[in-house]
Amino acid sequence: SPGSWAQQGTQPQSIKIEGDITLGGLFPVHSRGPAGVPCGEVKKEKGIHRLEAMMYALDQINSDPDLLPNITLGARILDTCSRDTYALEQSLTFVQALIQKDNSDVRCSNGEPPIIPKPERVVGVIGASGSSVSIMVANVLRLFAIPQISYASTAPELSDNSRYEFFSRVVPPDSYQAQAMVDIVKAMGWNYVSTIASEGNYGESGVDAFLQISREAGGLCIGQSIKIPREPRPGEFEKIIKRLMETSNARGVIIFANEDDIKRVLQAAKSANLTGHFLFVGSDSWGAKSSPIQDQEDVAEGAVTILPKRASIDGFDQYFSSRSLENNRRNIWFAEFWEDDFKCKLTRPGIKYEPGRRKCTGEERISQDSQYEQEGKVQFVIDAVYAMAHALHSMHLDLCPGYMGVCEKMDPVEGRMLLQYIRSVNFNGSAGTGVMFNENGDAPGRYDIFQYQLSNVSNPGYKHIGQWTNHLRINPEEMQWSGGDHKVPESVCSFPCESGERKKMVKGVPCCWHCELCDGYQYLLDEFSCDMCPFDMRPLKNRTGCRPTPIIKLEWSSPWAIIPVFLAILGILATTGCIVTFIRFNDTPIVRASGRELSYVLLTGIFLIYLITFLMIAEPSIAVCAFRRLLLGLGMCISYSAMLTKTNRIYRIFEQGKKSVTPPKFISPTSQLIITFILISVQVLGVFIWFGVMPPHTIIDYEEQKPPNPEFARGVLKCDMSDLSLILCLSYSIVLMITCTVYAIKSRGVPETFNEAKPIGFTMYTTCIVWLAFVPIFFGTAQSTEKMFIQTTTLTVSMSLSATVSLGMLYIPKVYVIIFHPEQNVQKRKRSFKAVVQAATVSTHLSQKSNDKQNGESKIEPDRSQ
Repeated sequence: SPGSWAQQGTQPQSIKIEGDITLGGLFPVHSRGPAGVPCGEVKKEKGIHRLEAMMYALDQINSDPDLLPNITLGARILDTCSRDTYALEQSLTFVQALIQKDNSDVRCSNGEPPIIPKPERVVGVIGASGSSVSIMVANVLRLFAIPQISYASTAPELSDNSRYEFFSRVVPPDSYQAQAMVDIVKAMGWNYVSTIASEGNYGESGVDAFLQISREAGGLCIGQSIKIPREPRPGEFEKIIKRLMETSNARGVIIFANEDDIKRVLQAAKSANLTGHFLFVGSDSWGAKSSPIQDQEDVAEGAVTILPKRASIDGFDQYFSSRSLENNRRNIWFAEFWEDDFKCKLTRPGIKYEPGRRKCTGEERISQDSQYEQEGKVQFVIDAVYAMAHALHSMHLDLCPGYMGVCEKMDPVEGRMLLQYIRSVNFNGSAGTGVMFNENGDAPGRYDIFQYQLSNVSNPGYKHIGQWTNHLRINPEEMQWSGGDHKVPESVCSFPCESGERKKMVKGVPCCWHCELCDGYQYLLDEFSCDMCPFDMRPLKNRTGCRPTPIIKLEWSSPWAIIPVFLAILGILATTGCIVTFIRFNDTPIVRASGRELSYVLLTGIFLIYLITFLMIAEPSIAVCAFRRLLLGLGMCISYSAMLTKTNRIYRIFEQGKKSVTPPKFISPTSQLIITFILISVQVLGVFIWFGVMPPHTIIDYEEQKPPNPEFARGVLKCDMSDLSLILCLSYSIVLMITCTVYAIKSRGVPETFNEAKPIGFTMYTTCIVWLAFVPIFFGTAQSTEKMFIQTTTLTVSMSLSATVSLGMLYIPKVYVIIFHPEQNVQKRKRSFKAVVQAATVSTHLSQKSNDKQNGESKIEPDRSQ
């Protein structure tokens, strides 16, 4: 009856199964107890399922005629209570037989030495589960040379054969798992992730392995590396989420933690309203379990988890579901499991009956009256027991050939020799996959990759999406993320730079950078640096290279050219009309009186001034540049030389007339022409010296039109005349103009009826104003992007205006009289030089007196009839 079953003793500590050879077993039958209590509640799956798997494997082996025939395997199975220190105390049971005790001073009452039963000798141990427990136990078993095969401990530290030489495992170490996780992260295209580890060997060594492999692989950076304390304080997990959000771009979170810690991390993320933000990659402690994500499914959606490749063992399911209180008395903890599994109560000594809980009948059936799913490590427990059995079998064949049962050479079993046989095993395990060990006692890495999927799926849960066997094979089409999105979310520190942007790396974080645009005239030389384009080039629009800067010149169709050309054409037509009129009426009094020779010279100069407009706008070439140099100053030089000669002649005549009646020298037409040509020759000589020193040539000026935006950059085709050389070219003409103006001012008192002094004076005053306006416009636009156009237009218009002033003041009135009033173009009475001078003197004297009178009084007009 259930009652009698429960009275098998109070709080037994171990299971003893008799056999010829005894194996030890370590299982976390109970969870870690609260402070001061070693053990807590029973662990149904991780504890009872695994423990029963060992006993199932022993039954299978003992009933197998080909494996260890005529040798029965027994067991001593202990509870670790998920605590390393407690497991250490328990495991001392395994080494009792190897500890020599001195009993020489112990005697019975009759004086005989006592008969002390020898404890069974454990040849090898199956376990433990947690890595920290295995490490603690391995240190003791190593001292007594007892081989150990773990079914669940995956800490990379246990691969150290110098420290844990008697330790082997049928599960791959976390270093393989870490490699698989690095491969998953890289397959997702992520380069910036954070890590979370539970304090303890499993979590810390797993993350350390991940960090080391990621460093060796390169291209992967860690945003935060967080450790969860063994005893988390209130608010600890909220702080962890805050720390993760300090590097919010690191959405990928690698998590090596126990189930409780995983659950609380998910809860904290949900509380912080960050559902869907984090992309978890969980280790095998998460695997495909439902307990860590219970009530947190939406936060866990899209989590990629890893689990050692495993299969459900059908034989174990049949075996376990057939266990009952009657047929499983060897499992001393089965009653606890029964109560927990069926939510009922057995009457056991020392246990107070709970009125609110139903009493167990003992007729309940596993998987029928309760939920049952085979625990994930059952396969590995079976494989670990079989590995030990195969090693003992091989050892028996070598040491006891043909012997039935255990021979003397195997009694006792020598631990170091057994270890060699364990490392040499190679057989197909319970799931059909090979079981073998490398030189460090590690099993090959075989992992299944799962993803927790919630949206747009008929059965929400873990979906198998790939596997890892030394390299990753994953099916991206089967993956989906938060909200059912099939596009892989990004977990990168910095997004790729746009075209034409360089990476400015963040110090110490090779995956993080700031993107800086190659500005101005720079182009992207390589991923990390910009460089200036050559002076005659500008960057492409995407700044990946340079392209030639377009070349421009002043086009005839440009508004900057149309106005000067229009004025020049009008001027040329007017000048040509004046020249033709003067030639046609060459012998008439007005033409003769204006000084025909100098007039033709002056009109030629005016014509050349208008003509220079066409040279200034024409496409620059060596010939055009040469003519520009020659004619730019020559037209003005000819005009002002002729005007200066005229005003100088008038001034000398009247100054001489004040002193004597003898005419001054060099006032004849021939002398005037010679003086004019001498003045012109200075300009021509200067230009030819310039030709010799610096022959004319064209240049392309790339600096003139180089605005901040390179799209508007242009190279300007121009003659090699700088602003300074242009001014120097005109400077001689300006000197002549100023000198001419001075003489015009000095000759202002001469009556207009006697000569052209006053029209020339007005011409010079107006010309000075035009050129004074020209200077600020010309030099004030030196920084403008339209500099060439503005300066060319300003220069040509100024020259055309000065030529027009000269033509309008000096010749248009004469042409008008010649054509429209021929009656005025008649010979006046000839006067002597003395009469002319006397009239001028009287006129000057009278006009001075007239200026002294008040306004409104009568003015004395000079007698023009003299």
